[in-house]
Amino acid sequence: MKIIKRNIYDTLIKSSKSYPVVTIIGPRQSGKTTLIRDVFKDKPYFNLEDPEKREIIKADPRKFFNGCDSTGAVIDEIQRLPELLSYIQVIVDEKKENGFFIISGSQQFNLLESITQSLAGRTAILKLMPFSIDEIRNFTDFNADSLILGGGYPKIYSENSEKWFYYQNYIETYLERDLRQLIAVKDLSIFRIFIKMCAGRIGQILNMESLSNDVGVSLNTIKNWISLLETSFILFRLQPFFENRGKRLIKSPKLYFYDTGLACYLLGLETLEQLERDQIRGSLFENLVLTEFIKSDYNKGKNPELYFYRDSNGVEIDIVKSIGRKFQTVEVKSSVTFNKDFLKNSINFENIYEDKIHSQYLLYNGDNLEIGNIKLLNIKNVNSLLNN
Repeated sequence: MKIIKRNIYDTLIKSSKSYPVVTIIGPRQSGKTTLIRDVFKDKPYFNLEDPEKREIIKADPRKFFNGCDSTGAVIDEIQRLPELLSYIQVIVDEKKENGFFIISGSQQFNLLESITQSLAGRTAILKLMPFSIDEIRNFTDFNADSLILGGGYPKIYSENSEKWFYYQNYIETYLERDLRQLIAVKDLSIFRIFIKMCAGRIGQILNMESLSNDVGVSLNTIKNWISLLETSFILFRLQPFFENRGKRLIKSPKLYFYDTGLACYLLGLETLEQLERDQIRGSLFENLVLTEFIKSDYNKGKNPELYFYRDSNGVEIDIVKSIGRKFQTVEVKSSVTFNKDFLKNSINFENIYEDKIHSQYLLYNGDNLEIGNIKLLNIKNVNSLLNN
């Protein structure tokens, strides 16, 4: 299996020199175990998914921590034994040594709730997502459609796993294992329908009442299930940009998935030909670009400040990013051919917020150009924008 230097590497090293504990969370199979075992080779490693090790540690946690008193430890899937966090708190307060414990977990809500109670101020919290476009370059050449269909989960690239079977197994594991730990879902077939309907609404304003009617469950159930998918790093909501300039803006969020490959599987898109013909391709391309921004910020240890803009006059911007007190706008088009109409909304937004514009971009599948104040970038060059 090919191992690459992940883009979060420098942030991870810096965090381990600044905090006694570093916590890495993210979706299952995003590469957390490979990363921490590669970076912290000198520390003993314990995976709490192993039932035998978990029971031994649970039976006598003091003995376990005495065994790593001089070196600290890497503890994987810490959410399986969250009670260990209290012991870690006591140890790091006594040791006062940075980078002593490296812990990871896959369930954001459960883990962060426990950390807030036990390790507040003692740990850096980093989020590791599946591969970014920049990381995928290490394995294969690509175009926009192959990126959308393949997604970013490392195993697909490092082990040449067949995409369709990989995502099928991923969903099966999620439904049968993680889901049952987080919430009591009586009928998994209804929940499957719900996830697929969410995939069909990528890039759309989230209407929970409509979902409730279509799935046939209560509105409260839909709200709980959306939150569940968010805490499991399956999907996220993009909030609307709002600044009172006399414009009435859409106040409901849009729905997106953290991984377009997983979304394609749920939509039944198996081949590039199917994707090219499907009307949701543009929304999936938009989703792909948006997740690149999210991954870039997470890799820097930042929480993304991303929004979309839409007003009652039809002015719409796909991504608005806060940069200090100003804003970067990004319009996203899946077309290869440039059309001057692609710039209309960016120009209108600039006319409204001219004193607050940091920079403006159009991301598409065509050539890199610069027209006025707007830079046009091919999706393959998105990293040059993210590093600005």
